[in-house]
Amino acid sequence: MTKPELIDTKLLDGTTTAARETPRRRKNHNFHTPASDAANRLLNAVEPGSYIPPHRHLDPAKDETFVVLRGRIGLICFDDAGNVTQSVVLQPGGDSVGANIAHGTFHTLVSLAPGSVFLEAKAGPYVPIGEAERAPWAPREGEPQAGDYLEELERLFR
Repeated sequence: MTKPELIDTKLLDGTTTAARETPRRRKNHNFHTPASDAANRLLNAVEPGSYIPPHRHLDPAKDETFVVLRGRIGLICFDDAGNVTQSVVLQPGGDSVGANIAHGTFHTLVSLAPGSVFLEAKAGPYVPIGEAERAPWAPREGEPQAGDYLEELERLFR
């Protein structure tokens, strides 16, 4: 009999430490193996300064659910032109602890506190973001404008 993999402080701390050691300042801990599983379930540790480019999932089966387990995460949704339609802080014990993002909705997340970790679930299999799913009005990760754009997004929560 296999023991359950606990989502405990040790796992959260380990995933956070791994995120801090990566250039992207974020790290996944996947519960699904392989990536072709019908359900993708993972922890996502995201440190301040990590830029997740706005994107959407076009597959009708790819609604995404997030629940913040630790820290503070800013969720931002956009219309097709890049205008912010919603910005909300997600945090344990807060007014909003998570969100379900419908497919086709442009969105991004920003870490508002060190040690932030959320549980993410969506339909598998894992498929990298396609060109039509990238926000054409937002810089890509690694582009020179990405840092300024991230600062603009973070200002929504000050």
